[in-house]
Amino acid sequence: MAKTDGEHYFKRASLFWIVVVTVSFGYFTCAVFLPEKVPFDQLGTFGAFSKHLADNYPGAMYKGWWAAWAVHAFEAFVARRLCSNKGINDPATRFLWFIQTFLFGFASLGLLLKYNPERPKQK
Repeated sequence: MAKTDGEHYFKRASLFWIVVVTVSFGYFTCAVFLPEKVPFDQLGTFGAFSKHLADNYPGAMYKGWWAAWAVHAFEAFVARRLCSNKGINDPATRFLWFIQTFLFGFASLGLLLKYNPERPKQK
């Protein structure tokens, strides 16, 4: 999925990170907004810890959930800026980087940070 044309460069985050971030955010969302639906007792020590947080610190969990989305939004805007700095000027490609980074965070931003477009040689 990586095109060689620098203006259209896009690389999808690995399936591993897509699954990890999606499941993690889904679990966090359920623990914050639907704790009665989460089977904490079937998740061992992690479930007991999550239940403790959900029962005793719901306000902190709620704020943490919004903070996590705020961090992803910040990373998405950093990705948009990096696209400009690295010569990725195609609006559709920049939108793909923005959305992917918003959804999957550093798993996407790291790919963009690693991208090093070839610079024209000085004469």
